[in-house]
Amino acid sequence: MPIPTPFHDHRTHRSRGSESAASAPPLSTHASTTASLPTGSVTNLVDVENDGSEQKSADQLQALNSQLQVENRIKEGAENLLQMQLDDDLKVQVEEELEMAQNKIDAIMKKIENYNTRAGRRGAHAPEGSRKKFNGAPLNALKPKDEVEEREDFRTALQEAMGYLRTLHKLSGPYPLSPPTSPSSSNMSSAQNDTELNRLRVENMNKLIGVLQRNLRVRYDLNIPDVVQAVIPALADSATKQSRATAYRLIRHMLVSTQSVDKLKEHALDWYLVRSLARDNKHVVEKEQAIKLIRAIVEIGSLRRGPGAAVGSGTVPLSDPVMRAFMAIAEHPDDPFKSICIQTLVEILLIDIQLMARTGGIRLLLHALSEDSVEIAPLISSAFLYIADSPRTRAYLHLGTDLEMAMSGVTDAYGKGPDHAERMRGTTKLIVSMLRTWSGLMYFCAHDKLALRTLVDGLRIPTLPTRDMILDMFFDLFNIKPPEWHQAFLDGRRLTMYRRARPKDSQRTADISLNKHDTLKLTDQFVALLILVFNAAGLMDALTSMLEETSSSEAPTGSSISRKATLLMAEVLQTANKVLPLSIAAKIQALPGVFNLAADYEHGEHRIVGTSTLSAIDTYNRHRTRQQVTTPKDVSRPRANSIEDAVRRGQRQVEQARIKLGMQMDDRGFQALLLDSQVLATKDQTKWNFDILQDLIEGPLLNPKRMEEAIKASRYMRKLISFYHPFAHRFSDLSKSKSNIRWVKLGCMLMNTLLSSTEGIRFLSEDELMSQIMKSFAQLDPLNATQTQDALFSKKRMQDTLTYGYFEMLGILSKRKEGLELLEKVKLFTAFYHLSELRSREDLIKSMVENLDYSIDGHSRIVLSKTLTSSYREIRLYATNHLGELIRGNTQANAWTLRLLLTQLYDPDLEIQAVAVRYLEEACDASEVLEMIVEMHPTLDHLGDIGNGLLLKFMSTTMGFRYLYADDYIDREMDAWFHERNLHYVFHIEVFLSKAFGSTPLDVDDEPMLTDSIVPPHFFGVMAKTELGCRVLAEKGHFPEFAQFIRKHGFESEDQEIVLRLKSALWAVGNIGATERGLPFLEEEEIIPTILEISEKNAICSVRGTCFFVLGLISSTPQGAEILDDYHWEATLSPLGLPTGLCVPTDIENFISLPPWVPVQDADDGGNRLEPPASRGEIEVMTAIYNLANTVIANTASRTLAKMKSRREYRRIFASTTMFYRALHAISSQKYRLPVRRYIMDLFNVELNDEVVKKLGEHAVRLKMQATASSEVRARVRAMSILGRPARHHHISESEEESLSGEEEPPEVKKHPVMNLRPQSRVVGFP
Repeated sequence: MPIPTPFHDHRTHRSRGSESAASAPPLSTHASTTASLPTGSVTNLVDVENDGSEQKSADQLQALNSQLQVENRIKEGAENLLQMQLDDDLKVQVEEELEMAQNKIDAIMKKIENYNTRAGRRGAHAPEGSRKKFNGAPLNALKPKDEVEEREDFRTALQEAMGYLRTLHKLSGPYPLSPPTSPSSSNMSSAQNDTELNRLRVENMNKLIGVLQRNLRVRYDLNIPDVVQAVIPALADSATKQSRATAYRLIRHMLVSTQSVDKLKEHALDWYLVRSLARDNKHVVEKEQAIKLIRAIVEIGSLRRGPGAAVGSGTVPLSDPVMRAFMAIAEHPDDPFKSICIQTLVEILLIDIQLMARTGGIRLLLHALSEDSVEIAPLISSAFLYIADSPRTRAYLHLGTDLEMAMSGVTDAYGKGPDHAERMRGTTKLIVSMLRTWSGLMYFCAHDKLALRTLVDGLRIPTLPTRDMILDMFFDLFNIKPPEWHQAFLDGRRLTMYRRARPKDSQRTADISLNKHDTLKLTDQFVALLILVFNAAGLMDALTSMLEETSSSEAPTGSSISRKATLLMAEVLQTANKVLPLSIAAKIQALPGVFNLAADYEHGEHRIVGTSTLSAIDTYNRHRTRQQVTTPKDVSRPRANSIEDAVRRGQRQVEQARIKLGMQMDDRGFQALLLDSQVLATKDQTKWNFDILQDLIEGPLLNPKRMEEAIKASRYMRKLISFYHPFAHRFSDLSKSKSNIRWVKLGCMLMNTLLSSTEGIRFLSEDELMSQIMKSFAQLDPLNATQTQDALFSKKRMQDTLTYGYFEMLGILSKRKEGLELLEKVKLFTAFYHLSELRSREDLIKSMVENLDYSIDGHSRIVLSKTLTSSYREIRLYATNHLGELIRGNTQANAWTLRLLLTQLYDPDLEIQAVAVRYLEEACDASEVLEMIVEMHPTLDHLGDIGNGLLLKFMSTTMGFRYLYADDYIDREMDAWFHERNLHYVFHIEVFLSKAFGSTPLDVDDEPMLTDSIVPPHFFGVMAKTELGCRVLAEKGHFPEFAQFIRKHGFESEDQEIVLRLKSALWAVGNIGATERGLPFLEEEEIIPTILEISEKNAICSVRGTCFFVLGLISSTPQGAEILDDYHWEATLSPLGLPTGLCVPTDIENFISLPPWVPVQDADDGGNRLEPPASRGEIEVMTAIYNLANTVIANTASRTLAKMKSRREYRRIFASTTMFYRALHAISSQKYRLPVRRYIMDLFNVELNDEVVKKLGEHAVRLKMQATASSEVRARVRAMSILGRPARHHHISESEEESLSGEEEPPEVKKHPVMNLRPQSRVVGFP
């Protein structure tokens, strides 16, 4: 896959590709020569007349056609670029350029059409004698049509490409530059000739690349062997790095299919690529293009098997030399292309695992998994987990050594110090992600859970400071979310502050998170298995050993790390009590280690630790129980709580008594309160006694007599309500602050009190408050003459002042019939209708919709209906959400709210449809709401996939099923699910599980099926909920076909398509068996024993996991749980004895243990070996080169090679192409580090060019060892010394002892006696 690089944003200097600026010069030099049409084609578009205006029109038309062709090429280049993987910013920029080019094309075509129309009109009205014969092509054939333009553009581009290709062939000939024509030019040096030759090659190759980028069809008409033959000289060592980089670019752009890659393999490009990949960082441009070419070959030329083929069974057309060179970059820590090379190797691993195993790529990726950055490790681990899922690819892994390397950051942390903390933190996240997959969990459970035991034993090392991260890892792994007060527990403080008031937002967030946790039943079942596995691996014992570290000098609660261990132990016990069967959870709850410490009377410290731990766990459990929300999901009224009930009841009684006493107040006391409130004394509200005002409004003024007295006798109410008059600018000008919000609440209480008596209603109707509010709204009406610049309800005042409070007061009035009549009297609803049409005042419309009360049928509901059908999308979306919240908060089903919400299903905006569907699905959880909606007979076919969940809700009731069956929905969907959607369900459920188990949280944009359901609903499972659905299912006969497929292919492990269908059949059977009416289908077919056998014997881990969840679904009914209990799978029951849909095996070993396998051994069969060298000198050189692969003696071997190269008798060897091929063969068949590969190539005085590459091909055939080679020769070479020192007949000076310089020298190693470092070894490549 090409690597996208920055896009040059210039209309006339644009590189239409994904190349870097260094390797992609601007194409402006070529654009000026190709952006215009031939003259003849333009002159054919107009009548040939001698009139001056006609000639001017022809010139303008010619310019328009030229501009049109340029814009078409720009458009095509942008479309080609969008097909690649680009960054978000770059993609937006390209899309903008594409839109700009399209707009220009439309404008130019309109102008051309106008010119042609005027020309035709002039020709029709001209005198007969003034007309001249038109000898060109027909006018309609030359109109600016897309097909004609594309044909002409392709023909022109192909001619240009052929011209550039001929130029490149000429430059590759024996005399690329013309001979000098003057005496002065005859003195041109050879270097100048080479520079000019490279410049011409780069220029022509860039022009050819530009043509290929602008017109994709040209690539299919050019012959790739001709192109490669033309650019081969540009890849030679004598060429510049820019020339080689451009040649690689050109070859990459020529690759369009697997056939083109096969033709490319006919040319010996491997050694050029090996040479380029071994160059240093001064040749970054060349290496980048070589890597891009390799990625293009992998992406385009790889032969992937059919859809049913196993992963890694394809073929990648890369040779072993190129793979070794590519892996050397991926292995070098300082190479800038290391990351992209590792990603490419991961892709190759998933396509051709055999190639990776043969060249050592698997081992390289495993080392990268344990050593590289935390960003690339998850990508590598996911690929290996995918490989470990299938038995065919699992055989390439060595159990106990390969994937266990991912744990090295934790298991090897002892003694590393605090600097190792960052890597360990990334390793723990990686381990959690691996253990949350079936292949990872079952792989690490091999050898009696040896890997997991090693991980748990990290908690037993008392001096390890990073144990805190291991504990955090287990919190994350078990999906434990500690409460907000857990820090107080860790700090050792007493948990005495409970039931503290929380803000509404935090309370709602807690409720949502609790509901979400309750819905993830599949996650709970997997967590139950994890607890069983780690309990068997000794987790509880390791936590107990951490508690023993508490010394007698410390506090009774222990150290911080021991308290955290206690917290984890308490949470595990809580989770086990919820998700595990009682008989299994009781064994974990026993805590034998902790009780042994508490009962150890011989060692007082142990007893203190044990008793304090048990006390802390008990305190934590009791405190958590008090904090739990006690309101069931289907009950709107909070249930009585033994702790809060008395307090709440006492507060309510005190409040009622205070109001009663206030209403019975005598005249003197009432007058005293009126005076003490200071309302009659001053207009400054800051001097008013707010508490007395509140007591008056909620007490005495509720008495009609006192209200009449306050209105008529003392004019108290008139002075009080004048404070709220909008035009008085007292209340309306107060800033929106926390201290001033109380006046809004006081105004709402005042409106409520006035509406409670006849005198108050009369007073309110006669007061100017309502009329002034109406006039304030009129200021916003664009059709009203009283419209002002600084309106009272302006957007700024709504945001900064208490003006918004008028909407809350009007909302109080809308709650009563008298208040509605008052609003109608002053025509405030007319103002609301006008407000709903204001485009720029969404804040007013939202405040109006939010504060109005809709319990009484009237204008309020009409206002809501009007906003639901507003012409502005944001208003409709907000109103739809508010309507959904009204339905959610109402305890009873209201037909008018449901009818309005059903109307939103037909909104043209898809997001509004999705919101309405989501609220309807939630409302349909109540049976009465569901029946009411079904009776309305809504049409949902237009919703598509959005409405599937709602339709499945309809199917769950008999009435809804009959309605959908009469509409032919059942038959249509049943066939679709049986043939296609059943497979899609597998993808949906696995995405759901990956999001639930993964570290990434569920997104708000996810499908409702993935976030709101315990299990994504299955069509056949919903059918089985009704008797009529079971009857239809039995008539169709689909279930016996599912059962037969499971029996026949239950142990399939090769064909991935069959495995996918097997999973789909298992999910269908499990969802049918999750209902009481559907379980008889399973009993009749006797399919449950087959599923149990598959769960224990199938070789694919993900199929076993599917069976695990399916068995949990079957245990959702009491009958299913009873059946599974006979097969030693125990279901988890609720405190009332009802099954919860969770089920685990009593013996987990049979379920999690994988069958053993013999790892694939890629032994050398001798088919790639070479004949041994003939002379002693060649043997010594090759021996030293092979010794460079050994890091222990690499420095000695490098000195030896340096001595040899400086001696005269070895110069012939280092200039020999035969020995050069032997060296290339050595680095292509064994593992060499990148600096060593570069050093070996630089040893030889051989420049790579076309002639040398041909000789290397001849040497490959001539030196290849024949199959009949004698074993005696192999034995003789096998005994050769690996040090390979030359004969000591020449004194070596100190200058010859100098080692390599720079990064090309292998690292120094300590010198030891030669006899201790002289193992006998066979030199690979010799007989």
